[in-house]
Amino acid sequence: MPTPEHARNRSAAAPALLAVALVLAGCRGGPLGRSEQDFDRRVSLQRLRVIDTLDLEDLPAETPEPITDPAGLDRIRADFENADRVDLTLEQARAAALEHNLDLTVSLIAPTIDAERVNEEQGRYEALLFAGVQLADRDDAVALATESNKSKFYSLRPGIRVPLRTGGTAEIRAPMSRSKTDNRFSLLNPAYTADLEFSLSHNLLRGAGRRANSLALRIADYNRQRSEARAKLQIIQQLTAVDRAYWRLYAARQALDVRARQHEVAERQLQRAQRRFRAGAVAEVEVARAESGLADRVRDIVVAQNSVLLAERELKRLINAPGLDVASKKHIVTVTDPEPLHYMLDGPALAERAMDSRMELLELELQIAQDEAAEAVRRNEALPLLSAQLTYRINGLGAEFNEAVRVASENNFEDWELGLNAELPLGNEQRRAAVEQAVLTRLQRLASRDARRQTIRKEVLDAVDNIDSGWQRILAARQAVALNERTLRSEESQFDSGRSTSTDVLDADARLADARLRDIQAVVDYQLAQIDLALATGTLLGADRIEWAPIDPREPAGDGADRPRLIGSNKTDAPTGEPPEVHTEGQSEMRNTGRSDGRP
Repeated sequence: MPTPEHARNRSAAAPALLAVALVLAGCRGGPLGRSEQDFDRRVSLQRLRVIDTLDLEDLPAETPEPITDPAGLDRIRADFENADRVDLTLEQARAAALEHNLDLTVSLIAPTIDAERVNEEQGRYEALLFAGVQLADRDDAVALATESNKSKFYSLRPGIRVPLRTGGTAEIRAPMSRSKTDNRFSLLNPAYTADLEFSLSHNLLRGAGRRANSLALRIADYNRQRSEARAKLQIIQQLTAVDRAYWRLYAARQALDVRARQHEVAERQLQRAQRRFRAGAVAEVEVARAESGLADRVRDIVVAQNSVLLAERELKRLINAPGLDVASKKHIVTVTDPEPLHYMLDGPALAERAMDSRMELLELELQIAQDEAAEAVRRNEALPLLSAQLTYRINGLGAEFNEAVRVASENNFEDWELGLNAELPLGNEQRRAAVEQAVLTRLQRLASRDARRQTIRKEVLDAVDNIDSGWQRILAARQAVALNERTLRSEESQFDSGRSTSTDVLDADARLADARLRDIQAVVDYQLAQIDLALATGTLLGADRIEWAPIDPREPAGDGADRPRLIGSNKTDAPTGEPPEVHTEGQSEMRNTGRSDGRP
């Protein structure tokens, strides 16, 4: 029974505990108070809520003056042409993009993350070593002399828990304890126990079976495969973007050459008009017309140079090579030239091939497989819950711990328990609705797959038609170039004989330039149409296959062995100047067939 002294001690302890709690609550930064340490980086309100302005009037400026002398144009062209140049083939541009493209880096890390999620789900089935310790010092108020007033109890409960992949849990426990009491009727004081327990709990209907319990693992693996499919698709898309940027830069440089030739024709025409004016054969207006045409050519050259700079910057962004960043002043010179050939393409056959190669369709099929697995699990969850528990125990007891262990080893005292638990919802509407939802989701995904297949088939057939029409455009454009060249020569002859004007000559030259530009654009569009066909079929244009593997940014940077690389190519020389580095490695392959010069 409690004594008055016990009561006085407890009454004094209560106010002390209350005072400590109030102090902790009031202290700034205490366990119950606020603290700035609870927050991480905090941005100033001005940075978040104030929008600054760009005042161009404060920047250096100058009044534009027309470029009327050849020296002014020579300065503009020299500033453009005297910059450092890097010769770059299409293959080297692809290799540099595989090595340094930041978007690809992001995509190649994603499968590594999803692989760790698979490992996480696998880890759920690992055995678990556990232990529990309990210390108790009791001072109870009792009403019977046969009950203990004071007692001390120490226990240790180590064990191993093994999750079963079929929906159960197995445990092996070895609880041991020591107890001491002031009960005079206790036979053993202190008393030691050393038991050995085996237990098994398992679901029999709902949640039973490997398939029902491995859903999370299968979903994680489906997500990993989908991540790799997305990474492969990203590689294809990035390399097709590199191809497009390369050919657009080629077109921009060819257009600049056309504008330069126009300027040369305009200069010759001005010199011809000046000679005939000094000879009195033509009026002064012919000189003015020639000067006006020359000024127009200067403007066209400036515009063409800017187009080259923009196309170069886009290609630099995609390849992201050292020394060729977007702010670099170096010019990229395209070395690979298009060689347009007429191909006899079988659209339906290519469309069927695309069904196996398109990663978007593969990703959707993996999602359908995931939906089917989820539907099977939802059907299993709609079953009644029935679980069984079995426990077998060997008991050991003694006045000493060694004696308790000996008693347990002799296996003279044992018991077992068997139990069944059942649970059945009266309506089960919730789980039936979950099953129907899974069914509808799968059917919706199947409809999406059919729609995706139809879209892929359309994209392939459209690309085939674009290639066919592109070839006809090339033929027509080259015929137009030849005819306009004859027209220009005729107009120049007519001017020399006095039967034509400078305007007629310059107009003929402008039509010739337009025809040449259309020819260049037709050839480039033909290359782009082939790229679109490769993309529509889920492949890459050219002879170089791609070998790649997910990358792990936690590993130290090495020789690029985990980066995508080109295989099957004979052109491995680095470009001149300061080229992008193109040494990469890989593991699993992504293949395409064709030629590395851009032809399929």
